[in-house]
Amino acid sequence: MTSARPFVLAITTGEPAGVGPELTVQALVQCLTPSALSATDPLEHCQFAVLGDAALLAARAQAVGLGDAWQALLLQGRVRVEHHSLAVPAVAGQLNAANGPYVLALLDAAIDGAVAGTFDAIVTAPLQKSTINDSGVAFTGHTEYLAERTHTPRVVMMLAGGGLRVALATTHLPLAQVPGAIRRDDLLETLVILNQDLMRHFGVTRPRILVTGLNPHAGESGYLGREEIDVISPALDDAHAAGIDARGPYPADTLFQPRHLDGADAVLAMYHDQGLPVLKYASFGAGVNITLGLPIIRTSVDHGTALDLAGTGRAESGSLLEALRTAATMAANAATHAQLRAGTVAASGTASDAAAATGDADTPPRS
Repeated sequence: MTSARPFVLAITTGEPAGVGPELTVQALVQCLTPSALSATDPLEHCQFAVLGDAALLAARAQAVGLGDAWQALLLQGRVRVEHHSLAVPAVAGQLNAANGPYVLALLDAAIDGAVAGTFDAIVTAPLQKSTINDSGVAFTGHTEYLAERTHTPRVVMMLAGGGLRVALATTHLPLAQVPGAIRRDDLLETLVILNQDLMRHFGVTRPRILVTGLNPHAGESGYLGREEIDVISPALDDAHAAGIDARGPYPADTLFQPRHLDGADAVLAMYHDQGLPVLKYASFGAGVNITLGLPIIRTSVDHGTALDLAGTGRAESGSLLEALRTAATMAANAATHAQLRAGTVAASGTASDAAAATGDADTPPRS
């Protein structure tokens, strides 16, 4: 099943002093050049709303040698700029806290558009947390802000690339705080979100999730820590009772091998630097950051603002291109999921039957 209209992807161009504006130009020029897209490319049936300062985008396009190509692309009609004015002119590589509210305004407009259904997905270029905080607004990151603005009690960070999907039980915490943050109920909620979104947004009929332990050798039967015995294994039992195929806990140092990952749809790691180094080694330059559990679709690059590269044309747009393709694929799968659910509702007359058929229930059934 396909959407009756093109999917509209909103791109927030992020920190104006960073590489976000030029990467947006580079990625769109690259993927929308005539004959660049195949019929099977998920971006073939998309339109793009670029949220940012129009003059800044034109200037960065010119700086990286794509000024004419950018203007030609805008004339084609598949890309439009939704202009938001900078507070002060942006200089590549030089942060200015006066533009902190501008960065948040882009994000707010994208969120509002996605919630309203104007946008099918949001793709975010990197922002600089310090710029926003220095402007007087407390800000911890894209993920937390999206959750707050959409009134979502729990979200899950997942990165994809290099043939892997790695979700995190905890995110940006000091390592000393991680053991206390791993709780049975929280792990179950994380697994429910991961399972549901693998079905809804990635088209996985029956997700298989591998779960790492926290301690070396997954605790070595309690000799190297008891979190696996006292917390993680009971959470996995709860997940099994809910019909989720979650397996583990496995030692993280040996889990990331092809013979273990074969047939798995995602890995749930306990903390940031346990799961992400492997994925970034396999995919850096083409990895995608995905926020699961939201009522909207959001993907992002897996890198920062790269202030030292801004305006030079040396920054690589591969991660942004993959974030766009992932967002388009997720939007298509969500549309198919909704159509299947609507068809099941019409046939059965009950939403609960549809939820069971499409993985929309809190406790997806085993097949």
